[in-house]
Amino acid sequence: MIKFDKVSYSFPQKDLYTDVSFTIEEGQHCAFIGASGSGKSTLIDIIMDPEKYVFDGKVEMEPSLKIGYVSQFSQRDKDKETTVFEYIAEEFIKLENEIATLCAEMGTSDDIETLLEKYQEALDAFDAIDGDNYENNINKKLNAANLTTHRDRMISELSGGEFKLIQVIKEMLNSPDLMIMDEPDVFLDFEHLNALKDLINGHKGTLLVITHNRYLLNHCFNKILHLENAEIQEFDGTYADYNLTLLQMKIEQQELAASDMEEIERNRKVVERLRNEATKFVNAARGKTLKARVSLLERLEARKTRSPFVEIKQPDIHLSEGSFVEKDGENLLEVENYNVSFDRKIMEAVSFVLKKGEKAAIVGPNGTGKTTILRDIYKNENPAIRLSLEVQKAYLSQNHGEVFDESATVLQNFEDTGFEKDADVIAYLKTYGFEEEMAYNRVENLSGGEKNLLQIARIARMHADLLLLDEPTSHLDTYSQMAFEQALARYQGTVLMVSHDFYTVANCMDYVLWVEDHKLRKVSIRKFRKMIYADHFDKDYLELEQKKKEAENRVAFALQAGKYEDAKKYCQELEMVIDAISGK
Repeated sequence: MIKFDKVSYSFPQKDLYTDVSFTIEEGQHCAFIGASGSGKSTLIDIIMDPEKYVFDGKVEMEPSLKIGYVSQFSQRDKDKETTVFEYIAEEFIKLENEIATLCAEMGTSDDIETLLEKYQEALDAFDAIDGDNYENNINKKLNAANLTTHRDRMISELSGGEFKLIQVIKEMLNSPDLMIMDEPDVFLDFEHLNALKDLINGHKGTLLVITHNRYLLNHCFNKILHLENAEIQEFDGTYADYNLTLLQMKIEQQELAASDMEEIERNRKVVERLRNEATKFVNAARGKTLKARVSLLERLEARKTRSPFVEIKQPDIHLSEGSFVEKDGENLLEVENYNVSFDRKIMEAVSFVLKKGEKAAIVGPNGTGKTTILRDIYKNENPAIRLSLEVQKAYLSQNHGEVFDESATVLQNFEDTGFEKDADVIAYLKTYGFEEEMAYNRVENLSGGEKNLLQIARIARMHADLLLLDEPTSHLDTYSQMAFEQALARYQGTVLMVSHDFYTVANCMDYVLWVEDHKLRKVSIRKFRKMIYADHFDKDYLELEQKKKEAENRVAFALQAGKYEDAKKYCQELEMVIDAISGK
């Protein structure tokens, strides 16, 4: 269906791809993975419009290929009020109206042949997307995603996660030849994540999905494309098999490369000795020996095994605390009889306290007011919310435009963070993995993961007593998420976080505020784990998945340190965990 042949692409400040080649065949469900900012979304742009982007290499695609696309950034037309059903049915309704109009014109026009041709084209397009059954198909998809009650709601009233799922349903029902989704899992609650999994697995067409979500990666794909170090690894098989194969290959490559380097270094020393001797003694035999050794050294260097790419791009995150002087255990935040509603009741008579030093996560389904209450706490204008005047707050938003001027550069967005010179900002951002050239980029040109990491870099400078975090791990790759969790665990201040990320909640929070019956109920982490298990995951899956992730990371860090014997040992541990997951 799609073939990339030695495609290279660069920005002025960054090489994204070097001679990448891969194919996507009809019917494959392909996951596209890689570190944040490595160029995954740009590759999608190339597929969507190869004539605009491809200058070096070749992309082969069928000219009539119909592509469906779900962006990583939810975009709603604020000026166009429409219901969920009308939004999904837009293409069907458009074709219906076109067919009806052509029928009416044929009754009065003399140019019947032209109208008949257009009429047949419209009918064919309608049939291609199963237009006769579109209402029934929409209802089935909504039911499968547990969104039946949203059918007549306005699009503007949906949460970010709900809208993303509606976008997926809309594009799937339009029957594209290739369906492309850029991080469709972002902001989805556990129930809707399972719905997305079912939608992906039930889709009969070809899929290309950018995701960092390990749950989807483990359950949905039969082909992996991995963008790493400007190259693409292509693997037909599951994500678990790919990860194990990749790590084993890197261990083998590293051993071979080390052995080759030892041999090269030994011969280099022999060449140096022979050259030193040649300067002291003029001898034809010595000259021939030196020439032969130099030739051997050149051959060894030319055919040496290339060292695998083992660099780990992990930001150095340190969340600085404020100077709030209240003692531990004192109430830092009090919420009493808080209410919020839109077209329906969202939260009613919500009351809770957050003590200094506590870390709590608000967890619940999409559309239940979690972001709204977090934003109201940050604004501190609601009489139901009481914060000490001395408390310094920092807010991380899932809507990057609330925090950044996205049309300004990264540097301009850090003008109020206490740095004296641009050079200081650049040095600081390098610890987060942003190279100097990125500082002069407009924020709008960054990837979703880079924007979230930039928000973390910003709040880390604020010396805040209270961190208000709305989906802080969304878009982050594995190593950035690990670094953030470690920083959150070290942070001595108070945290209130909205998140659907089970691991971050379970690993970093003291307790959960569970959304239930329009209120927030305090739940221990232990009980939270049991609740999540009962409703969403197979027995022991999460513990085994956590062990697998930890084993993979141990292998990767051992490789980075050049300790391939340790890497082999950790790889054996990883195989045992994978066998346990698969039930062997």
